[in-house]
Amino acid sequence: MKNKNFVSNENISPKLFKNKWLDKLTRTHIAIPVSLFILYAAALIYYTKQATDLSNTEIVGLFFAGWILFTFAEYIFHRYIYHIDRYSESTKKFAYTVHGIHHDYPKDKQRLAMPPVLSVVIGTVLLLLFELVLSQYSFSTLAGFMVGYSFYLTVHYSVHIFRPPNNFLKGLWKNHAIHHYKDNTTMYGVSSPIWDYVFRTVPKDKSIKRNLEVTGGV
Repeated sequence: MKNKNFVSNENISPKLFKNKWLDKLTRTHIAIPVSLFILYAAALIYYTKQATDLSNTEIVGLFFAGWILFTFAEYIFHRYIYHIDRYSESTKKFAYTVHGIHHDYPKDKQRLAMPPVLSVVIGTVLLLLFELVLSQYSFSTLAGFMVGYSFYLTVHYSVHIFRPPNNFLKGLWKNHAIHHYKDNTTMYGVSSPIWDYVFRTVPKDKSIKRNLEVTGGV
């Protein structure tokens, strides 16, 4: 998919499925999943305090560990799942459904976040997995993971819709603009570029970022 041109950079939301009800399930307002996961994280922290003997220091440490874990998961999913190699028609269809449509219509406000139904399913599955592996440490870790996801959603929506700020966050706008408009085999991290540096998926041509103009949402 390197340097694939977008179809439209306007706020256009094309149909993804012929069935109108199934198509509706692919759309959401950004506030719904963000609010959902913030409340979920708060409930997890509350449950941790009520049901475990973890100290406040341990809870805070696990929370930030969960947030860092999310940035890693964000990178891995974006690179290897959303941009899966398209060897067959089925993988091409899967890639387009989960992410390709976003590259074709990057300013489609209704598809800048995972739909609520799928979000609830994934949140439930993650809770079961975290609890299986981490036992009493799972709830505050998952809370950090969910807040990390909410931050990612907020950043992703902002970089596509709003003008970049004149502060250190402007780099996130530039990074994602590179991914969408210059080379989508680089800069897979949206909420943080740390794993792009770790796994060397930053642009090799340094002039790309230096000369990139970002005047509005990418």
